[in-house]
Amino acid sequence: MPVVEKQDRIILQHPNGASAEILYYGATVISWKVPSPTNAEPSERLFVSSKAALDGSKPVRGGIPVVFPCFGAPTHPDHAKLPQHGFARSEIWKFGGIVMDNEAGVSVRLTLEPTASIKEKYERPFELAYVVTVAEHQLSTNLHVKNTGLSTTGHLEFQALFHNYIRAPADEVVITPLHGVTYYDKTEPTEELKAQAKTETRPAVDVQNFTDFVYENAPGKYVVTSPTGKLEIKTKNFPNVVVWNPQAEAGSKIGDMETGGCMSV
Repeated sequence: MPVVEKQDRIILQHPNGASAEILYYGATVISWKVPSPTNAEPSERLFVSSKAALDGSKPVRGGIPVVFPCFGAPTHPDHAKLPQHGFARSEIWKFGGIVMDNEAGVSVRLTLEPTASIKEKYERPFELAYVVTVAEHQLSTNLHVKNTGLSTTGHLEFQALFHNYIRAPADEVVITPLHGVTYYDKTEPTEELKAQAKTETRPAVDVQNFTDFVYENAPGKYVVTSPTGKLEIKTKNFPNVVVWNPQAEAGSKIGDMETGGCMSV
């Protein structure tokens, strides 16, 4: 069966070996395995910390968490009661059915609407539809946001992010092309320095040190290259990109991050 529904997750299986697992909790993709040009055996492309909670007790440390309606600490008045990164990654989503099932790929839809717990901290009406597609050599994630209160509450202001945790050796991986792109360095010690715009001068960005860079008006197509392989990332309607890796400096302060933890694009 190309789509397997379990109690806590959905498993997508492509006939040529690729697969993905999506938790209902947070609609978090926790696994994407795909063959490579040099190895027909599917290998894992996403990082999930060995200390991550997968029981719905807290957001998953790894995979592809969905961030909505705020990125980082809330700053908008509508988001004042929300935790960091909003609520989408810590709510139970509903299975909305199979979208596609053919040789091109298999995809499913998950949905999220205001629940009692969401309404306690977020008053704006909305509908989220999240479509995940597994093809032979590709994983696609598409988030659709609908403002169901336009006629009564006006425009909906929000931020959204796919918090991709890429499996790659942090000391050897590089990301391109970000040369010449404006960014903000969130590792700086003061708010004044964090708000200071910089221009990326490196032809290839590495994460050998603690990295938390927010690139604005980025190209939308990126290549993550390491000795273990190459991964192409393409985005649409996401003008910014964040390159983050805590390394030991910040990773040791994250309770559910394993030693040597992670890289995120």
